[in-house]
Amino acid sequence: MDNSLWNKSAKALLSVGLVASLWVPASQTAVQAAAPASDLFISEYIEGSSFNKAIEIYNGTGASVELSPYSVSLYTNGSTYAQSEMTLSGTVANGDTVVIYHSGADSAIQGKGDLQNNSVVNFNGDDALVLEKSGSPIDSIGQVGSRIENMKDVTLVRNPDILSGDSAVNDAFDPSAEWTAYPADTFTYLGSHTVEETDETPIPDPDPTPVPSGYYETAAGLQGSALKAELHEIIDDHTQLSYSQVWDALKITDEDPNNPNNVLLLYTGESRSKSLNGGNVGDWNREHTWAKSHGDFGTARGAGTDIHHLRPTDVQVNGLRGNLDFDYGGSAVSGCDGCLRTATSWEPPDEVKGDVARMLFYMAVRYESGDGVDLELNDLVNNGSTPYHGKISVLLEWHEQDPVSAWEQQRNEKIEDIQGNRNPFVDHPEWAESIW
Repeated sequence: MDNSLWNKSAKALLSVGLVASLWVPASQTAVQAAAPASDLFISEYIEGSSFNKAIEIYNGTGASVELSPYSVSLYTNGSTYAQSEMTLSGTVANGDTVVIYHSGADSAIQGKGDLQNNSVVNFNGDDALVLEKSGSPIDSIGQVGSRIENMKDVTLVRNPDILSGDSAVNDAFDPSAEWTAYPADTFTYLGSHTVEETDETPIPDPDPTPVPSGYYETAAGLQGSALKAELHEIIDDHTQLSYSQVWDALKITDEDPNNPNNVLLLYTGESRSKSLNGGNVGDWNREHTWAKSHGDFGTARGAGTDIHHLRPTDVQVNGLRGNLDFDYGGSAVSGCDGCLRTATSWEPPDEVKGDVARMLFYMAVRYESGDGVDLELNDLVNNGSTPYHGKISVLLEWHEQDPVSAWEQQRNEKIEDIQGNRNPFVDHPEWAESIW
């Protein structure tokens, strides 16, 4: 149903390559995206406190689906006979979901709900649910005919590589095989679903070579606006990732050289497990260094998914930074040693001040008129939704104070392997002063 707050369009994932040392570029294997789903399937299950119960059904078939042939049945207490059944109604668009919920559920569930039913959506964690089409099972969760104990007090989200339901309703049910588990009363993911799709351009195997000879040849001798324009031509038209591909790209570009199972987080510098990517406390997520509201480009391909400025960041620290411009001063930020924050600005720790500046320099050159959004730097804070970011005078100081590091150089190489373009200000720091 078309009432979700944000429909995460289906994307293919990058495969994760590991680096053995600081100067060995990461490797990865191109993945073949899966075929569209053959039919609807259950994409989320919520068995929370009280009546916080819901089922989400996803349509990834490639076309709108009329729901009247479909039904959901509840099998309780190990029974082989359905206690309750509901016939679905309406139409679900391709890439959209249908959320069936209990009337006593939390308002956060009801706000994303489509169909209400207090008979089928009245399950316990040892009951089974079956999705049927014209009377034949096409998916199930739990095990019909057995009482199981692995679905209590949990939110289960179907993994993005799953594109078909489990029609064997009485086989053993192991949530870890196809589902990601979240704590009870987690409603964050309800109303949208992520899968892998065929329209994704496979990520090419990276070419572990340094900057190609002549990469910047046409920029030689240029200054100011002419230099900016030519650099745009050089780095334009890169391979644009999907937002879901960004997860695995960052696991390559920001891998901890001392622990290949971890990524290094922007701002805090913490090494955290690659598997802890998400939106909950303790997770890391995808920080848009150029705040995505500054130009309102969101997570669209291009500026919204460009890994030259997307970095792994602690969820809570990312939330505190929000869409603030960059400047000196403010109050200390909990959980981020060296971070300062005001109502309109954010100051990162000294160790990454130059990194932040060079990422913003890149964005202001890469995205010009004709690229969906024209991004520019100014000397203001509180830029809001305008396509500007500040403050340029401060960023230039940070660029000088915190020079390009081996880490940035390595990251630039990896991004070229994936996206096919480079950050000129990592390769030629002197160009920032020339342009701004």
